[in-house]
Amino acid sequence: MIHHLQSRLAAVALAIVAMLAVSAAAFSQEKSTWDTIQDNGTLRIGVTQAPPWFFKNPATNEWTGLGVSVGNAMAEALNVKLEPVEVTWGTAVSALQADQIDVMFVLDATPQRAVAVSFPAQPLLYYALAVLADDELTIETWDDLNKPDIKIAVTQGTTMDSYVSRRLDKAEILRFPSNGEAVAAFQSKRVNAVSLFHPPLIAMRQKIGRGQIVLPKPIRQSTSSAGVRLEADTRFRDWVNTAISYYYQTGQTQEWYEQFLTEYGVDPETVPAIRREDW
Repeated sequence: MIHHLQSRLAAVALAIVAMLAVSAAAFSQEKSTWDTIQDNGTLRIGVTQAPPWFFKNPATNEWTGLGVSVGNAMAEALNVKLEPVEVTWGTAVSALQADQIDVMFVLDATPQRAVAVSFPAQPLLYYALAVLADDELTIETWDDLNKPDIKIAVTQGTTMDSYVSRRLDKAEILRFPSNGEAVAAFQSKRVNAVSLFHPPLIAMRQKIGRGQIVLPKPIRQSTSSAGVRLEADTRFRDWVNTAISYYYQTGQTQEWYEQFLTEYGVDPETVPAIRREDW
């Protein structure tokens, strides 16, 4: 009888321990991003080699770029340290879900991503469909490129392909499997221009050493945002919204962008802004 009672008490004790463990795990999982940042004293941002947004200096292993500048300002405002965590564009969403990073800047808000992560209402920046074109061409509108003697490269099956194909029914459009191959066609002078959204063209023009980056009118714009973890406590997402709105409206975001371009060896006056008000 005593042995049976002891066994039952032991079973009850184990059940209580298990319940406490489950409760602790649940509490840990429910701990908000805001509380985690405050408790750990760090703001973890995702970074990936993609100038002008993120750039890792091979000599110093230090990260710079617009995303890092925004992260530094936020960390300072929160009175915490900034911790860059290397990810890829393809793994950024899963890194947020797995609590490996707190925020990923320059992550476009799409309906598919919004199922898995959360986005502030205020865009971080604006970008637009552009062309990297021969310097001697005069381009103000898409019609200036819509001529039989103009060859333009696009990446097959993309937004660029669809838009350019509708706009330029007289020009010769060459379609390539990747952005790199489309740019290579311009580099080798097989085409007069290549069309991509304008930020990647900056590094590509820097590498090629020639060409002008133009946003032909009417401008086909898009926005980029900042991804955060999807959670019931929205304090961090709401704070990020306030912060990036403040940086954008005061012109600080554009200033950081131009600062990186200058350090990268690009004249900011020669590339489109990331504030639509400046286009």
